[in-house]
Amino acid sequence: MLPPVLEIYVVWHPGDGEGLTIAKEFVEHFHGTTFTGLIGGAVEVFIRSEGWCSPDDAPRPIPTTKSPLPNGLDQAKFTAIVPVIGTEMAAAVESSSSSWRNYIEELTCRRREAPDRIGLFPYLMDQGATNNTVLGKLLGPYHRIAASGPDAEGETHMTLRCRDLAQGIAQWLSSADDKRLTVFLSHTKRASLGDEEDTTALVALVRVVIADTHLREFFDASDLQPGTDWDAELRSKASTSALLGIRTDLYPSREWCQREILIAKRQGMPVIIMDAPGKGEERGSFLMDHVPRIPVHMEHGHWNKKDVYQALNLLVDECLKRALWIHQRELSQVRPELGIAWWAPHAPEPLTFVHWFENARQAGTLPPEGSDVRVLHPDPPLGPDERLVLEEVLSLARPGAKLDIMTPRLLAARGG
Repeated sequence: MLPPVLEIYVVWHPGDGEGLTIAKEFVEHFHGTTFTGLIGGAVEVFIRSEGWCSPDDAPRPIPTTKSPLPNGLDQAKFTAIVPVIGTEMAAAVESSSSSWRNYIEELTCRRREAPDRIGLFPYLMDQGATNNTVLGKLLGPYHRIAASGPDAEGETHMTLRCRDLAQGIAQWLSSADDKRLTVFLSHTKRASLGDEEDTTALVALVRVVIADTHLREFFDASDLQPGTDWDAELRSKASTSALLGIRTDLYPSREWCQREILIAKRQGMPVIIMDAPGKGEERGSFLMDHVPRIPVHMEHGHWNKKDVYQALNLLVDECLKRALWIHQRELSQVRPELGIAWWAPHAPEPLTFVHWFENARQAGTLPPEGSDVRVLHPDPPLGPDERLVLEEVLSLARPGAKLDIMTPRLLAARGG
């Protein structure tokens, strides 16, 4: 298989009891459904707490250098370290002769030497652990995850920690000049008769929730500036931002809503749809399917804030998933025998397949005539009828060609 992309190490002192609970949350989250569809080695989570011989010793070392690992193992391209800061860790670091002091100093030193490969994402359990302490001085320069605390109406400490860490890592892995994740808020200003107030309230709530996170928002009504080419600006933002579509009754029929979804999909950007039906849709749109969807409900006359947070949390995870997939595609150069023509960041569909095929044809990167067109995309796999439709599309463009669509699990089953 491919070399590992990302390894996350959660470090806590065994005396800080909540550290184990938090570490297990990270393990569960990054081993969850969103990330299991990637090729093995995309992301792995390890825990570090007790030492080799005694609980008082510093934890086992974290491989952070470019030196080869034992038994021919590959070093991860990126190493993210999450110190879970508690009072016991702070006390252990105070002494200059402490093994814990040396351990934390070594981590910060490695981070300074290789910030493009090693990231530090501290989480603070106890405020007193960093007040006038050596630990506070060592880890103080690194902005903490979940520093502001959760919104009691919409999320928990766990969901906030996981979203902040996923966003921080996704931004760290990004090659963009402006790394901060931007949510393109796709919506329609029109509403079904009688639903105007509810639609306006939902859009307003989503904007309030985004403002309470570390995410950046692109909202046309406030972000399009006077005198700018609004068409070009919308196209640019839709092609470079994570898109959150608010699917109210009239949303699928609006020309620009369809166009925003189309641009985002063809550029391989993450897309999440929030379903907020009112009286019902006259007709949907095939452009808006084949993406993750989160229903949003009303309770006691108000939209449920938890549903909005759930959609944003999933959108952030999809951003990290996309970043990991891109790096796996780059690492695939060590396995040219895989013969993958298209590393599709999402399960292919006719509109994205046709777009990729035409671009590859113009670039001269299509497989030779008579060869299979092999496509790899994250799990879960397409259904047989979905595959059949794509095969029919290919037969129109290249008669006689065979389409080989795989996911990482199917590739592994073949011994790839």
